[in-house]
Amino acid sequence: MSRVAVLGGGRSSEHAVSLRSAAAVVEALVAGGHEAVPITIREDGVWCDAAGAFGATAAASLAGALPVLAACDVVLPVLHGAPGEDGAIAALADLAGLPVVGCPAIAGALAMDKHATKAVAAALGIGVAPGLLLLPGDPVPSALPPVVVKPTTAGSSVGVSVVTSPDALEEAVAAARAAGDAVLIERYVRGREVQLAVVERRDGSLTVAPPIEYGVDEGDVFDTSRKYDGTAVVRFPAAVEPGLEAALGDAAARLFRALGCAGLSRFDFFVTEDGFLLNEVNTMPGMTPQSGFPRMCRAAGLDLPALVDELVLVAQERGTSSTKVSSAAR
Repeated sequence: MSRVAVLGGGRSSEHAVSLRSAAAVVEALVAGGHEAVPITIREDGVWCDAAGAFGATAAASLAGALPVLAACDVVLPVLHGAPGEDGAIAALADLAGLPVVGCPAIAGALAMDKHATKAVAAALGIGVAPGLLLLPGDPVPSALPPVVVKPTTAGSSVGVSVVTSPDALEEAVAAARAAGDAVLIERYVRGREVQLAVVERRDGSLTVAPPIEYGVDEGDVFDTSRKYDGTAVVRFPAAVEPGLEAALGDAAARLFRALGCAGLSRFDFFVTEDGFLLNEVNTMPGMTPQSGFPRMCRAAGLDLPALVDELVLVAQERGTSSTKVSSAAR
């Protein structure tokens, strides 16, 4: 049995979803015989537990939380979005010499940035949608619709818009910039959204679970509300022929290694008539009852208690980056 600090909440727009994911993880840890130590990061950045805040400010509460983290065997950050999923918590844990579940800091930072992720994928020969990167202050270009406008660092489809009219581009860019500084404008891809779960095992091998497919209407987005209100059209397992499923799994595993991921990640693709394109990578997928990641893992023989148990053991055996090499170097 391990004592596991479970971090939930955070300052991102995905705060509420993170709390639900963290609650599910705490329940699974207890079911698997571990001791869970829930810690919430409030939307104002203050760290707290059931007894209250560890300090009056974000900095003071973090200092107060460190002894609690140090008394645990492993840190499990169930945080969605930045700051947190972007490698910040992994870096903090590494500096403190604490094993952490999930990706190391550099992998979290790379995967959180959709533009950087696409660059790595393209270098591996994995297809990506053509697009433009807008930095803060850049003028809005005259892109020809249909295009997808998205912030480079937000998750759960926050700030994502499908633009079918040139008149709507300015508004879409403004919405994306409200969720993140840099913005991607990508060619709209007509295809099916297929996701794959990848889990690192104790022997260093990777388990790629059967894929799940989410259906949306033409020109629509699998957005935040559809992801969590139960209205999304879900096909599981995805209707993907074996050869394509193997190719998707190989692409996901190669990208897992190339980004330096560890523990777990979810890989989202668009399947088109001509093949497939990478959409994005999520290094801490949702763990709510509506989330696809736990469902995929169950089909691979890992229910949620078994999954979190495996992740905790992998993190403990890996230790910190100061003592072990990353997955990318294996």
